[in-house]
Amino acid sequence: MKRITKCVALVAAAGAVLGFAGPGGASATGPDLLDWADCSGPGLDPRQQCATLDVPMDYSDPDSPEIRIAVSRIPSEKPSARRGALLLIPGGPGGDSLADPSGKGQKLPQSVRNAYDLVGFAPRGMAPSTAVDCALDPADLGVTKLLPWPAPDGSVDENMATARRTAGACARKGGELIRHISTANEARDLDRLRAALGEDKISAWGVSYGTYVGAVYSQLFPHRTDRIVLDSNDDPDHTRVTRNWLAAFEVGVEDNFPEFATWASRPGNPYRVARTPAEVRSGFLRLAARLDRDPLPWPGANPPRLDGNALRQTMLSSLYDPDDYPALAKTIRAVREGTAPPVPETPPESVLQNVTAVGVGTICNDVDWPDSAAAYQKDVAESRAAYPLTAGMPRGPMVCAAWPYAPREPAVRITDRGPSNLLLVQNRRDVATPLAGARKLRRALGDRAVMVTVNSTGHDAYLANGNACGDRAVSRFLATGVRPARDLYCD
Repeated sequence: MKRITKCVALVAAAGAVLGFAGPGGASATGPDLLDWADCSGPGLDPRQQCATLDVPMDYSDPDSPEIRIAVSRIPSEKPSARRGALLLIPGGPGGDSLADPSGKGQKLPQSVRNAYDLVGFAPRGMAPSTAVDCALDPADLGVTKLLPWPAPDGSVDENMATARRTAGACARKGGELIRHISTANEARDLDRLRAALGEDKISAWGVSYGTYVGAVYSQLFPHRTDRIVLDSNDDPDHTRVTRNWLAAFEVGVEDNFPEFATWASRPGNPYRVARTPAEVRSGFLRLAARLDRDPLPWPGANPPRLDGNALRQTMLSSLYDPDDYPALAKTIRAVREGTAPPVPETPPESVLQNVTAVGVGTICNDVDWPDSAAAYQKDVAESRAAYPLTAGMPRGPMVCAAWPYAPREPAVRITDRGPSNLLLVQNRRDVATPLAGARKLRRALGDRAVMVTVNSTGHDAYLANGNACGDRAVSRFLATGVRPARDLYCD
């Protein structure tokens, strides 16, 4: 789910604190239809403007009620050089990009900021757009509940019970909107936004789950696309969708843990936990097993104990960015001494409820999930044997195993039909969107795309955890339209 481990922090920092200084509304066609007003909220660039856009809740029903999508922008910094609008498509599902024109958008080179209005948005269901909420029991909002970490013996019985509770709450409290939250509908909303912006074509920079949104948009509206950058790419398999993204964690962790182990065993490192990378790995596995048997009290955490799965989740979260390695090392050292580390700060419960509802709606409405506990149990056992660091979680039953609704339409199949205007950028070692999945998207797109593979570690490549070579290739494409002549490896 943004994976769930990161999206709540993004929402807390962006859309959840963003307000509007004035109302706005728009129909869905024609130029200059958004009623822009000043934004309010901490840390925003004073140039950032906000508006709202009305879109149908149900695109298949001409009489569908409308919902509102919150939108933000910073206009081109050089109108004479303006090319159009660049959509900043967030990760998730359960993230928004409302603050991104003021945030990561300002890391873009001047040539790109001159060429485009930078446009953010809160996807349908995400506050301050028309929002959904499942009113879950707070105990079910913990990350080790939302992600299907199995019991110490590998059982998925508790995961299935959590799925039934969560799905039932969303069916009762999520309202009609939760049934219409999907990637395809987000793409349709973006095309309404394109039209309301007065653009014949739109450019985009999609990150993580946003790469799937960008690919689906490019499939549904191929001739409305200008320059599309997909950064940290999801496997596009339309028969499995999020099931494959969850499963990818077992490969992603194996791709990335050796980097942590090398760092954590380096002489002179003040956070060193072992003498060799092999000892880091074996020590981590022993420590997780010890916590499975004898958890530590962890007051203020959800749940309030540091068990093996809480340690594994800390590991998974820390592998998103090498800057987070010290957090994992400090946790390992604290647990060895019989103490729990400080509880990580979490967003307010209202934000967690909203993020979870959007994530649940998207992943369960995009594709049907099996409902057989026995099938999940078999898959989890196989995963535990092959990938002990993730203990079977990537093949476990999420809430969709008990989702009461069938998908309203088939998931969009990504193909090689359409303009050749996509650039993929992908770190070689990415715990959340591994290189193996990016290569599948690259093959599916065929001659429509070129991929830049970056010899770097961490999630999010462009202007984040990548390298100068990859950043130059993406910046050049956005500013000039020139892509590498063929797939490029940036060492």
